[in-house]
Amino acid sequence: MDPERRRVVEKSLKRKLDTRCSLFVLIYIMNYLDRNNMAAARLKGLQADLQLDNTQYATCLSILYVGYILMQVPSNIFINRIARPSLYISIVMTLWGLISTLTGIVNDFKSMVVTRFFLGFVEAAFLPGALLILSKWYTRKELTTRNAILFCGNLISNAFSALIGAGVLSNMQGVLGHPAWRWLFWIEGAITMAVALSAVFILPDLPTNTRGFTEEELMVAQIRMTEDVGEADTDSAEQGVFGGLMMVVKDVKVYVMMLTFTAYVVGLSFNAFFPTLTATLNFDYVPTLLMSAPPWVFACLFSLANAWHSDRHEEKFWHIVGPICVGLVGFVISMATSNVAARYVALFLQASSYAGFIVFYSWISSSFPRPPAKRAVALAMINAFSQLGNIAGSYVWDLKEDGFRKSYGIVTAMFGVTIFGCWIIRMMLVSLNKKLDNGEGVAWTTHQDVGAQTARAEGRSSNEAMRLKTQFRYLI
Repeated sequence: MDPERRRVVEKSLKRKLDTRCSLFVLIYIMNYLDRNNMAAARLKGLQADLQLDNTQYATCLSILYVGYILMQVPSNIFINRIARPSLYISIVMTLWGLISTLTGIVNDFKSMVVTRFFLGFVEAAFLPGALLILSKWYTRKELTTRNAILFCGNLISNAFSALIGAGVLSNMQGVLGHPAWRWLFWIEGAITMAVALSAVFILPDLPTNTRGFTEEELMVAQIRMTEDVGEADTDSAEQGVFGGLMMVVKDVKVYVMMLTFTAYVVGLSFNAFFPTLTATLNFDYVPTLLMSAPPWVFACLFSLANAWHSDRHEEKFWHIVGPICVGLVGFVISMATSNVAARYVALFLQASSYAGFIVFYSWISSSFPRPPAKRAVALAMINAFSQLGNIAGSYVWDLKEDGFRKSYGIVTAMFGVTIFGCWIIRMMLVSLNKKLDNGEGVAWTTHQDVGAQTARAEGRSSNEAMRLKTQFRYLI
């Protein structure tokens, strides 16, 4: 293809792709609204009406992540092997919207635990699936910014959750004889199911079969991914269903990332208790919910800037550690003072620590570039294991003494562990790059001759394909 023509086609491709993938943001908003609306409902009587003690309430929060952990790897193995991932995402979103709606009719601890378990079980398909789909379309230099836009759905949902919660809890109390917290689940669950119907028509599938793109655009999409690492983004025909899982199990990087990411998630566990932490400023529940929103809006903007800068400079470590340090400052302020203004500023700093979390996800994708089956399992396994941090985090914030100072001490320690783990990962990738410089080959090659495979996929000579391959470097 003529270079000028390719630039035109690639520009059109990315414009269409960005537009269609923007729906992921809305889906992620609903994903987190349905997952975290218990925190807002708690302020308007959920815990009292269901007669839950603090440990039971924490169990209702944490049981969601048990289902979430169990389903992620099987789901990503499946979604990597199907031709219509958009249909799969639409179906699971409809199911979790229905389960979220049913949460509004529970009457005791047991039914809440069962409902929350299955909500997590079904929701597990979305995030690793969305990350995998994005990694099939965007190059490593583009992925962090797109992941950041996706995760803005997470951050914005924290703001929307507070605003929607304030509106519903203030105006729906006693409507049709039901408490307002039940209406919160019914309304948000219904919105989720409505959004799910649009996903099947809007979300992209694969660069080989997605409707709404021209043949030229799909061809350029495949060429871009081949050029990114010097190998076509396809699995070997001889590779079995569990081939990717076997490759992941043998890679030490996976285990270091699993432990590091889990520590990070424990450090971020304040997210599920954000309205409760805002309530320590001693305002009524409506001002408390409204004041919970601005820190997440700020965090969203900070995350986009951090991700854009990471992509521009092709750097990961400092763009993860930097936001963590900002969060640490927020933790220290919250532990050190009772001043209302200072503690509110600290909430902004704490929320900003999510910016590094977003970059970490793209670090996972870029550290396991080929084959896609391995990348799919790595994303799911690391994300699934990290949810143990959410389970632990559900109990961290039950330590109310002195304005949650003990809880802040725990998450401060976890951020320290995260920084150390990131440094180890960086050293491992530096070592792999040195091996590449010494001509020791590419670590992910596990099947047939890569040069021949790439040549067949793109029509290039084997020598040219291998030249592209040797230009690959792990992003550190």
